[in-house]
Amino acid sequence: MAGVTLKDIKKVYPFTSEDKKAKKRKKKKGEIEASEKKVNLQITEEGVVAVQQFSLDIADKEFIVLVGPSGCGKSTTLRMIAGLEEITSGELYIDGKLVNDVAPKDRDIAMVFQSYALYPHMTVYNNMAFSLKMKHVPKAEIDKKVREAAEILDITEYLHRKPKALSGGQRQRVAIGRAIVRNPKVFLMDEPLSNLDAKLRNQMRAEIIKLREKINTTFIYVTHDQTEAMTLGDRIVIMRDGFIQQIGTPQEVFNHPANLFVAGFIGTPQMNFFRDAELKKNGDTYSVEILGKEFVLPEDKQEKLRANGVEPGKVIAGVRPVHLSIADDGIAAKVDVSEMMGSELHLHMDVNGSDVVAVVPTADLGDSMISSHQDIGFTMKPNLIHLFDPETEKSLL
Repeated sequence: MAGVTLKDIKKVYPFTSEDKKAKKRKKKKGEIEASEKKVNLQITEEGVVAVQQFSLDIADKEFIVLVGPSGCGKSTTLRMIAGLEEITSGELYIDGKLVNDVAPKDRDIAMVFQSYALYPHMTVYNNMAFSLKMKHVPKAEIDKKVREAAEILDITEYLHRKPKALSGGQRQRVAIGRAIVRNPKVFLMDEPLSNLDAKLRNQMRAEIIKLREKINTTFIYVTHDQTEAMTLGDRIVIMRDGFIQQIGTPQEVFNHPANLFVAGFIGTPQMNFFRDAELKKNGDTYSVEILGKEFVLPEDKQEKLRANGVEPGKVIAGVRPVHLSIADDGIAAKVDVSEMMGSELHLHMDVNGSDVVAVVPTADLGDSMISSHQDIGFTMKPNLIHLFDPETEKSLL
């Protein structure tokens, strides 16, 4: 087993000769600036920067999840660790060894892809045994490893079937089993559940958690699904446009988002943002006014604001839907849509033309349900309010 260290890793996809010609034509026509503004990733003279300044220490046997929207650089980072993408600059260490120029087959890693990538003409047994046969591992050892992996993944009864006779979830287990038999130092997984339906994804998430306990190796997992990230990872690395936004445990990034992007990306439904909030200060005491109602902040938030020397003024306040509660004497709102979700009621409310979402446990409502077009009031606990700088979008707390 092994730790993984990435030091200032950068990946640039150089322009092709056709790209350069097109860029010159646009430059002549004055179109280059407008076209580049449409692209979130940085464009330099070298090419398109997909990943930049990526530094991370992954401990032995840790489960790390890289998460972010499509095109943020997470899969590119995983492929650089695997050796499938060349590292433009920076250093990559696996088990303390610099591996920038080490071939993928010599890195002692195993990777599970989004597509199952199984050989259709081979049985499940032969798919799982293939890499070991290529290394000329003795037959008895191959058989032992394949059957042990099949037992862990509960696919022993399918060993003599071919992939076409299996369901999507079973095929993904075979792909994982093929990686397990190699007993790698590092296990890489690139959105392995994205091709499965919602029910199967839930099942496979549980299977991966069990698998992690059984094989106890270092996992690096890529997903765009924040639910997967929150349930699987010891730590989460949130990425955007090639940059790391925040690294922390699931609870840390949920409770203490570093910036507006992380706050909006982590959590379902998305955090409510009140962009016209105002931070006030009376002596040494801070309060925040949201939608005309003033909330005095708790002492821990007061200390952070004082320590950071935050001045009164416009701020962006953020409150998660689960942290709003119904109150007759609260902020006036009209319910646009009331969604019954079983144990929860999702309320989409109109407040002076702004959409605010609240998640209310149905157990708290008793027999009095809230319907669409109803006038209600809501409030929030001051200790659960997040504050962000409107210019830098960084957390003030």
